[in-house]
Amino acid sequence: MDAVIIKESEDFVIADKPSGLLTIAGRGDRADEITLYSILEKKYGRIYAVHRLDRDVSGVILFAKNPDAHKYLSGLFETRSLEKKYVALVHGQMTGRGRIDKPLSQRGSGRVSVAFDGKHSQTEWRVMKNYGRKWTLIEAGIITGRRHQIRVHLYSEGHPVAGDMLYGDFQEQKKFPRIMLHSWRLKFRDRSGITVFAEAEPPQEFMQILDML
Repeated sequence: MDAVIIKESEDFVIADKPSGLLTIAGRGDRADEITLYSILEKKYGRIYAVHRLDRDVSGVILFAKNPDAHKYLSGLFETRSLEKKYVALVHGQMTGRGRIDKPLSQRGSGRVSVAFDGKHSQTEWRVMKNYGRKWTLIEAGIITGRRHQIRVHLYSEGHPVAGDMLYGDFQEQKKFPRIMLHSWRLKFRDRSGITVFAEAEPPQEFMQILDML
């Protein structure tokens, strides 16, 4: 398994991560798995993870090449000065556009849930295509970056991401070979003030599932 390099500079590398590949090393049984980090480390030497994508989520991901760039790029995420868009297929019919503003809290089970004492979390979304009343393809943008944010927010609205084995009806979700969530676009200003834009179209297996709906 490999990753396509979309764009790079002296400060960063942007890759297209395939579904099924860990971003960084896991724990326990996953500790020895090949990761995107290990693949890039072999190519570039020391590399720094700026953010993560869940194992089964595909798409655009950003790494820093040096400590100063890592500090700067991490700061963009913390101050919400970076635009990140996802594509997701969700259960049910959604219309128009909207914003989900619900606090999220991580549980010991690894799941995340909406909780009044959780961290402030906001997700924006807009409909891209309806597949009858059963499925909707949306673009989602995270204003805050919490673990499983898009997945939990959509689940809380009654529209879980298709194929998500943590959130949603298990019998329905296991019909999909992967979670239908893809990191689509990334936009930010680098340290020199130049606007960087990167995009990765959903992979073939994602599009094939859409074609079958």
